[in-house]
Amino acid sequence: MRVVLLVLCAFHVQIATSAPAGPAPATKAHPKSSKSTFVPRTTVIWRGDIVSARGFTNDLIAAYRTEQQGLLTVQPFSTISGIDAVINGSADIAGSARAMNEDREVEKALVFQPVALDAIVPVTHPRNPVSAITLAQLRQIYLGRITNWKDLGGADVAINLYSIAAPLDGVEFSFRRLMYKRGEQRIAAPRLYLNTSKLEEAIAIDPNGLGLTTLSSSYANRGIKMLAVEGISASTQSVADGSYPLFAMLYVVQREDAANRAAVDEFVRFLAAPTALNVMRRHQLIPFAEAGDVYGRDGARLAFIDTAIVGVTPADVAAMPRVREIPPPMSAPRATLEASISTSPASDTSQKARANLQRAEEKKADSANGGPPATPSN
Repeated sequence: MRVVLLVLCAFHVQIATSAPAGPAPATKAHPKSSKSTFVPRTTVIWRGDIVSARGFTNDLIAAYRTEQQGLLTVQPFSTISGIDAVINGSADIAGSARAMNEDREVEKALVFQPVALDAIVPVTHPRNPVSAITLAQLRQIYLGRITNWKDLGGADVAINLYSIAAPLDGVEFSFRRLMYKRGEQRIAAPRLYLNTSKLEEAIAIDPNGLGLTTLSSSYANRGIKMLAVEGISASTQSVADGSYPLFAMLYVVQREDAANRAAVDEFVRFLAAPTALNVMRRHQLIPFAEAGDVYGRDGARLAFIDTAIVGVTPADVAAMPRVREIPPPMSAPRATLEASISTSPASDTSQKARANLQRAEEKKADSANGGPPATPSN
């Protein structure tokens, strides 16, 4: 098995500003002494998946500094590293290309706030003659049952399947939940990389390569070719109108009891500002606020996927168990909190919402331990 490692990189921005006028120093100052290091009003450490970093977060560094007088440090690596960093307090916010993993108890205390939609796209080398693939073929390829490009209408050569090493990676987790109902489904991919950026680099030099990335990562990458899925090409339009079936939600993940709570709330609010929304659109993302009733449409999308991969009637599919990729509405206290911090994080309403959520969860814990039944506050 060949694994390519990625060295973590962090972008730390500091801006020099003019010092206020004052008495002349007694001795001749160094030419640079008239400058002072910019002291940010807020500082936020963001860590997470490459998809979110490349999709919008990196471009927000300068805008956040200019508009909010804040310092944003971006550490792109992987979804799971970002989530775990928020849990242990070494990062303020995580960028995630997947929803909460209900099987990890430590994630249940986190707030997963949706930010944007991004298409999941299968990609290959531009010289590969195959230009389209079906959902059924994708499912069989990742199970190791289709291994040759000739079965997809291509050359009689083996498919070099690339994937991400971390089983809880955002794009892979979201894709596997859609196709197998399990985000941790085992797959037959011998070529593993730490993130989609390195995966794309590998496919760009391999005419027989195949892997998954996102529209925001690959739309401007001429070294790879996106494959149409079920005859539909990935685009913001095809995701928005529901015709393209494979997409993931991008989230910012935070702790409710974060030590840097005020700065985190301010940054989350900034993500709804026109500047941030324009950055997302420029990177082929659909801001969540502009995505319409994503949850309401999710059942139809999943039914379409199941029909395509199982080959049964829609009525049969309707009776099958299904794991929703887009999470349902939250309990009233948590929903109130997330809605409040999106618009007015420092308000009395947000503080009351946090208190309500804390009381609700304490009552829930008491109930689980044999105490009185929980009655959430609203």
